[in-house]
Amino acid sequence: MPENKALWLAAKRAPFTFGPAPYTAPRADEIVVRARAVAVNPVDRLQQTMGDIVTPWIPYPFVLGSDVAGEVVEVGAGVTRFHIGDRVVGFAAGSDKSRNRAAEGAFQDYVVLLAHMASPIPDALAFEDAAVLPLGVSTAACGLFQKDFLAMKAPSAAHEPTGKTLIVWGGSTSVGSNAIQLAVAAGYEVVTTASPRNFDYVKRLGASQAFDYRSKTVVADIVGALRGREVVGALAIGAGSGAACVDTVAACQGARFVALATPAASFDDVPAGRGRWRRLAPAIARMLSGSLGLALKARRKGVRTKMIWGSALIANEVGPMIFEAFLPAALAQGRFVAAPRPTVVGAGLAQIPVALERQRQGVSAAKLVVTL
Repeated sequence: MPENKALWLAAKRAPFTFGPAPYTAPRADEIVVRARAVAVNPVDRLQQTMGDIVTPWIPYPFVLGSDVAGEVVEVGAGVTRFHIGDRVVGFAAGSDKSRNRAAEGAFQDYVVLLAHMASPIPDALAFEDAAVLPLGVSTAACGLFQKDFLAMKAPSAAHEPTGKTLIVWGGSTSVGSNAIQLAVAAGYEVVTTASPRNFDYVKRLGASQAFDYRSKTVVADIVGALRGREVVGALAIGAGSGAACVDTVAACQGARFVALATPAASFDDVPAGRGRWRRLAPAIARMLSGSLGLALKARRKGVRTKMIWGSALIANEVGPMIFEAFLPAALAQGRFVAAPRPTVVGAGLAQIPVALERQRQGVSAAKLVVTL
C-alpha cells in the first residue's frame, strides 16, 4: 500500500501541520489520484480561520484543498472512464457537507476523487497548468448552468449563438476566467469587467467587450453597450460586484438575476488566534449590513440574487455536464484553456501555507500552485 502524507488541519483555527496520512482505497464510482500539483483558493484560508462558522460539519483532524491534478493509481467499482496511469484533473470534494472526509481533500499525496468530478487531460497540458481549473470552473458552472441560478444552455463543441449576453463582473479572476470560456462555449456573448491591464487577457478568453470596473461610469457604460440586446443575467465576482451587477441588469433588457460568487464582506484579516474577536465582530457586522443592503437594493429594482456554493454541482447534473461531457474533448482540442495562468510557489506540501499567505496579499490574473 502506498505511503501517504498530508497537510493536516489538526483542529479548528489550528496551524497546518505536515505528517503521515492513511492511504484510502476508492469506493464505487471513485478514483485515487497521485497528486502532482495542487492549487490554493481563498476558501482554504477561510476554512482554516473560520471553519467553525463556514464549514462547521468538518471533523478534525482534516485535509483541505479542492484543486488537484495527477495520475490515476486505483479505480473503484463501476468506474470505466479512467484507468491506472491516466493523467487527470479533478475537484476534491472532501469539504462538502455531503462528502465530509479527509481522504477527499487535495492537500495530500494520494487523493480520492469522485469519478464524475474528474477529467482526463492531454499530454501537452502540464499538471501545474491543469491544477488551476477545478474550483474555478466548478463555481462558474454552478452559477451559469444550475437550474436555480442562470440556467444557461450547456457548453458544447457546436456552441450555436443564443443571441443573449452574459455579464461577468471580475473576468480576470479564477472564476471569471472560466465563466467567460464556459459561456462562450454555450453560445453566449460575454461582456466583462477587469483592470485595463487585463483587457487583452479576458478578450483572448472570449469576452467581446471589457470595461474598467474602477470607472465611476462603468455601470452606465455597460448598460449603454448592451442597449437593444437581451441579457441572460450576471455573474458577480469581487468586492462590490453584487450591487454593481444589480444596478446593471436592472437597467438592461432580459433576465434580472445575479449569481453571487463573492460574499458581502471579507474575512481575510481575521486571525485564527489572538485578536480574533476584535477583527471578527466588525467583519460579521459588515457581512450582515452588506447582505441586507444588497437584498433591499435587489428587491427594490426587481432583481433576484443568490449566493453560489462552488461544490453544489457534485450532486446534480452540472458536475457530469462539465467534467464528463465537456472538459475532456474541449481541453484535448484546445477549445478550453486552463486559466488563469499558474504561478508555481514551490514544491512539496509544506509550501501550501506559503502559497496561502502569498494569496492573501493579492494576485491578479493568476493562480498559485504547488507541485508535489
